Amino acid sequence: MDEPQNESLSLYLSAEHPCGYLPGRQARSLFVDPDARLHPGIYGTLLAYGFRRSGGLVYRPRCDDCQACVPVRVPVARFRPRRSQRRVWKQTPGLQIRERAAIFHPEHYRLYCRYILDRHPDGEMATLSEQRYLAFLTCDWCDTRFVEFRLADGRLLAVAVTDWIPGALSAVYTFFDPDLARLSPGVLAILWQIQAARDQGRTWLYLGYWVAGCRKMRYKTDYRPIQTLRAGRWREWGPGQAVPAEE
Repeated sequence: MDEPQNESLSLYLSAEHPCGYLPGRQARSLFVDPDARLHPGIYGTLLAYGFRRSGGLVYRPRCDDCQACVPVRVPVARFRPRRSQRRVWKQTPGLQIRERAAIFHPEHYRLYCRYILDRHPDGEMATLSEQRYLAFLTCDWCDTRFVEFRLADGRLLAVAVTDWIPGALSAVYTFFDPDLARLSPGVLAILWQIQAARDQGRTWLYLGYWVAGCRKMRYKTDYRPIQTLRAGRWREWGPGQAVPAEE
């Protein structure tokens, strides 16, 4: 698969910077011109080439001596949940799910701050202001929605930030109540996104990058079948198949 061809779309290679996934390594990113005029259709093509967005910046890893970051997506029509995943859904009766506009909601922001301080207390994201929080999760050219998950009593469990793309959904970020981690809200979010994509006749749920050597990223291959992108080719892995760290 070649690079996406578009005369108006320029790509740039960043300088080296510390890797956010594997300690002690340096990373580089290939990113789309921040001044390019993007829309969901173009972004859908870029997702198929392994790109992803952070705010309005569209990038993909392009490291000199490492290919550990592997784009992954779920073919939603063929997805079959594991027994443990079905059990997660059943253990949360009365779950209320609602799509909200991708704007500032104070309750969401408070939950996000609690989540970040619990999971990434020493990271850069722990100091995000209200403005930087929205700049990280949203952009003005994409159809993004904040999907709320509430318990039967109305308590906010999680928010799944999701992009609606032609033919696909893309999971941007999920944050949840650290005190309710036992309910596996991250699993609930992915299962809902898979079902939503299927119900809408979409083909894929993009999950970003799987990094075999990063504990926080290993969960992504729990959803089968899963497809990985390496050397410009998507390859599918079914239940029981080990996804190799390298090919």
